[in-house]
Amino acid sequence: MMRLTQDIASRFAALTLSHLGKRYPFKMDIVYTAPEDVREPANHHPIFHGSFDWHSCVHGYWQVLRLLRLYPDMPEAPAIRARADGMLVPEKVAGELAYLARPLSGGFERPYGWAWLLALHAEAARHDAPWAGALEPLARAFAARFQAFLPKLTYPLRVGTHFNIAFALTLAHDWAETRDTALVSLIHEKALGWFAADRDCQAWEPGGDEFLSSALTEALLMSRLLPGSDFAQWLGQFLPRLERGEPASLFTPAVVSDRSDGKIAHLDGLNLSRGWCWREIARALGPGHAVTPIAEQAALAHIAASLPHVAGDYAGEHWLATFALLALE
Repeated sequence: MMRLTQDIASRFAALTLSHLGKRYPFKMDIVYTAPEDVREPANHHPIFHGSFDWHSCVHGYWQVLRLLRLYPDMPEAPAIRARADGMLVPEKVAGELAYLARPLSGGFERPYGWAWLLALHAEAARHDAPWAGALEPLARAFAARFQAFLPKLTYPLRVGTHFNIAFALTLAHDWAETRDTALVSLIHEKALGWFAADRDCQAWEPGGDEFLSSALTEALLMSRLLPGSDFAQWLGQFLPRLERGEPASLFTPAVVSDRSDGKIAHLDGLNLSRGWCWREIARALGPGHAVTPIAEQAALAHIAASLPHVAGDYAGEHWLATFALLALE
């Protein structure tokens, strides 16, 4: 079985540390409202100004903190602690909050970055350090944005890119379970309303630049929300031919034709995120279900296709290790 080891963790951590503070290239998500908005990215984002874009920087911090917790004695541990101590502090969080308060920033990083910030806060809270306390106001600000946004989201976002709502709600639900009962209830209400009656998914995927599976992220979210037997029944209706290896598109790793192309490189992320989803689905179904070994084999095939390509070109290496960690842990 492909699983996380300390050697792999060390390589992931070293890779991510190399770009968490890398200021350029950086892709800003900003609507300019005045000449003074034209500033260095680090002036807008005191913490999350590395790793090419804001959300990749956020989940890069999630990744290294998680690796630190799992392997506290790995060689990169002191560097991770030092970076977190220097960056995850109240005064820098205040700067990130100030950016959220800007005019026309209501849709900033919605919903992908919102969800990853909640995941980062949840991981920080598992450490004996002040990091989670510093991040708490930012996490609460994004939780409030979910609370305001979900009631007016009439239709689910089923795409396989950053706008996918099932992926975001999976991370948000994991955060909210012990912190925000109102958000948990809202996630249940909206997700079940959108997805509970879905049947016979054709899985017309992947699109040419997707890093998430619309079908499998939906199944992953439902595995979080439904008890085991109810989830198994729902999955049997949503994807009724899994035991026959159909739809074939869900069992076939994506081909990545050009890893220097940032959008096409998304497909390595698709393989890794599918590996994670398949493993989580197998876990939710349990060892006695007929689909479980099929899901586990599908996970292995997808991980094997893209794990060797986590590093090699910055188009992928600024973010792929996060999804590799999800798949391997």
